[in-house]
Amino acid sequence: MDDIKPAPAGTYSKYAKTAAATAAAADAADAAEADYGVESKRELEQRNVGSLQRRLKARHIQFLALSGAIGTGLFVGSGQVLSLAGPLSAFLAYLITGANLYAVITSLGEMATWLPLPGAVPVYAARYVDPALGFTLGWNYWYQLAIGVPIEISASVLVIDYWPNPVPKWAWITIFLVLLVLLNCLPVSYYGEAEFVFGAIKLTTIVGLIILMFVIMLGGSPTHDRIGFRYWRSPGPMAAYLQPGALGRFLAFWKVFIQATFSYGGSEMVVIAAGETQNPRYNIPKAVRRVFWRILLFYVLAIFLVGMCVSSEDRRLLNALRTGAPGVGASPFVIAIANGGIPVLPHIINAVVLSSAFSAGNTFFYAATRVLYATALDRKAPAFLRFERLGVPYACVGVTTALSLLVYLNISSSASEVFFWISNISSVSTLLVWASISITYIRFYHGMASQGIPRSALPYRSPFQPYLAWFAVTFCAVVALFNGFDAFFPGKFSAKTFIPPYINIPIFATLFLSYKFIYRTRLVPLHEMDFFSGKEHADRLESTWVKPVAKNFLRRWLLYFTVSQDSFVSHHEAFYLYDADSACRALILRAYLVLDCLIVVVGRTVNTGQHLYCVSPLLSSTSALGRSLVTMLTNHLPSSAQLPQALNLHYPICPSFISFITPIYPLSPFKERFLYPDADK
Repeated sequence: MDDIKPAPAGTYSKYAKTAAATAAAADAADAAEADYGVESKRELEQRNVGSLQRRLKARHIQFLALSGAIGTGLFVGSGQVLSLAGPLSAFLAYLITGANLYAVITSLGEMATWLPLPGAVPVYAARYVDPALGFTLGWNYWYQLAIGVPIEISASVLVIDYWPNPVPKWAWITIFLVLLVLLNCLPVSYYGEAEFVFGAIKLTTIVGLIILMFVIMLGGSPTHDRIGFRYWRSPGPMAAYLQPGALGRFLAFWKVFIQATFSYGGSEMVVIAAGETQNPRYNIPKAVRRVFWRILLFYVLAIFLVGMCVSSEDRRLLNALRTGAPGVGASPFVIAIANGGIPVLPHIINAVVLSSAFSAGNTFFYAATRVLYATALDRKAPAFLRFERLGVPYACVGVTTALSLLVYLNISSSASEVFFWISNISSVSTLLVWASISITYIRFYHGMASQGIPRSALPYRSPFQPYLAWFAVTFCAVVALFNGFDAFFPGKFSAKTFIPPYINIPIFATLFLSYKFIYRTRLVPLHEMDFFSGKEHADRLESTWVKPVAKNFLRRWLLYFTVSQDSFVSHHEAFYLYDADSACRALILRAYLVLDCLIVVVGRTVNTGQHLYCVSPLLSSTSALGRSLVTMLTNHLPSSAQLPQALNLHYPICPSFISFITPIYPLSPFKERFLYPDADK
């Protein structure tokens, strides 16, 4: 095992290592968590790594992915969407917006697994597009998230008003604000545990509501009223807005996209947390894949079913929206339950909505501090914002808390008008951020290709790229430009109808152009993009993280559909190990990392008088399993026929898994040669 043959020409062989170097790297990686002794805090900050701590576990990330965006937008805001546009338009709006969200999340997930940095959205924009975009995105994104904190605190107070109580509004505001600040002053693991609990509550509730809506639709409520598609026939599946007929139905459909976007807001938090996640190159892809199912089941299916159970012209719904009913008074789920004659449940759902509003405020607070910290690391914010202790960026916590104090404007009716204008500055900020992320990904995609880095080198590859990213850019741009169309209809123009939909666009453009003019920045050329600063830190830590082992068939099946097939290593990206002392003929092997098992497919015999092996560098650098297999392969197996038996003995899942996967993954040319290695003698 003295020689290493280089990878074929034109491939990316940067990470190919000898087995000896691999073993040494693995031993050294045991101390990788103590990197601060090797790399100073200043060095980590210069590479945008920072000194936050990776304390978010896999279960924290999975619950962030599954329940991160389930909140007041779905439980309560969907009522306004249903009344304005009708059940079919609401269903389509949430479906299309969900597709856009999936495009954004998968694009961001690919960049975050390559370079997992804390709150790194503005860092990616500065590296791959233009430093001016990094500056603009950092501050705009921070404001969007930070203003969400007082908005959610206000929502929590309104939810509490569902139950009559003598406690003054300012007291509830103070209680919620203090709790949020204290929770975000603790190590990030406490945030993860809190969101784990809130996420479990939200998931249980939304699953229960989906089942309940289905039962009510089929006539299983105490009233035994079998609804079916009644409300799709009358008043109809699509309501009209501003104009009668088909044009009015289209305008209503278009109008609800902003509300659907608000409902999905916060879904990208799972990727923002990549810089504080244990084993992000395993946990983030798994979480990103589940975003699709969360959108399909928890949002689209829930909206479809509640649209079956509640009419868009329901009197309770319209009265609640007109009077501004507190809490879940305007929730279509609660109205469906009330129409079905089911008592008590509205109070339980109101309690869940209260926890959801507080959870959303907690998530906005956390994400705002991390985005601001990343902006400071990238030298786009004052240096004092880089201050942290115990893995908590306390300076960013302080600045975010200062903005959150605006919530006290809601105490008086006159000051609440000021709060309305301040909070609505960010009404389309989500769309601008999503568009910027997608543009950044498109540049990232082409920059990787320009520098000769194949997509197979990525820990996670998002599908259908770069077309998904272009779809997201187009969708966000069109909706952002035309979401305030109703202000231009006769008699509709006013400051409240025109300014909130559009004010963020000139603010975003002013920040971008001002920074670009002052610092004379330019579009980063593809060949100059920095893909590696900070990456070596994550590479060293990667070898210390242990992936879960599949212990039964169900677990193997689940892991297969959540572990990236992008971990498959093709023949062209592998490197070669020679067993020069063996007199046996060579075997060409292909290595695949799937479910923490190495699947080795035996190719045709090559009479060279040596054993020739092709082993994945990902295995040898990150996995004890990989190192043990390298050892096994280089122990001078007496004949090629013994290799499958040896693998079957050590890893009995291999033959059965290859038989299972062959019909759906193109390994068929290798299947028989694995099971019958001497077939081509």
